[in-house]
Amino acid sequence: MISITERDDHIYIHLIESAPFNLGKNKVYLGVPGNLIAFACKIAFHRGFEGYVAFMSKNELITHYQKTLGAINIGGQLMVINTESTLKLIDKYF
Repeated sequence: MISITERDDHIYIHLIESAPFNLGKNKVYLGVPGNLIAFACKIAFHRGFEGYVAFMSKNELITHYQKTLGAINIGGQLMVINTESTLKLIDKYF
């Protein structure tokens, strides 16, 4: 599940969750969170935001999102996925 909002110049992700059966070592499907984020990135292009997506990260996941999504920490827990990283995610998942 993903909850997003269209802002003035980007898509903001409020929440992203995996189903209980898709957590941990015995998950049924791989890549679900990345696919959902790539979906938000795709919408950010369709809405004319050049693919920009933002979200708040838990502190312990900031480095993970930088490595896996190409997200940039722009202060505190606020993360942004720019055009270049968005294109990579869309290419990977779509």
